[in-house]
Amino acid sequence: MANSKQARKRARQSDKRNMHNKSIRSMFRTYIKRTQEAIASGDKSAAETAFSEAMPVIDRVAGKGLIHKNKAARHKSRLSQQISAMTGAKKAAAPKKEAKPAAKKETKAAAKPVAKKASTKKTEEKKEAKPAAKKPATKKAPAKKAAAKKEEK
Repeated sequence: MANSKQARKRARQSDKRNMHNKSIRSMFRTYIKRTQEAIASGDKSAAETAFSEAMPVIDRVAGKGLIHKNKAARHKSRLSQQISAMTGAKKAAAPKKEAKPAAKKETKAAAKPVAKKASTKKTEEKKEAKPAAKKPATKKAPAKKAAAKKEEK
């Protein structure tokens, strides 16, 4: 048990905060389970409603730091994937998704060689100017300091 007044107060605060966080974590899990049950039932409209109710709760819990933001994103992503896979909507959306990235890749492919040519000239100039000056200095400097310290002792 805590001996000082400050330590006793900190223990009280910790217990209070722990109970509050348990409640919020439990609410988070409940909303996740409701959404998963709606998905398992096969009713897409119920699943979408449950998911739309769960999203702000997931964001709120992540914002308060009870779960990591990546965990919140993972939950939302997996639930939305399961909901979209419930009907034939996934098959209709798949060709659209493939068409858009292909167009982006073409534009990126056309832009990349230009960017590489410009960057290669700059990097070549930097490589020619810097290696002779910096590399020997960085390797010798720590050795001199260490030798100087040994001589002083």
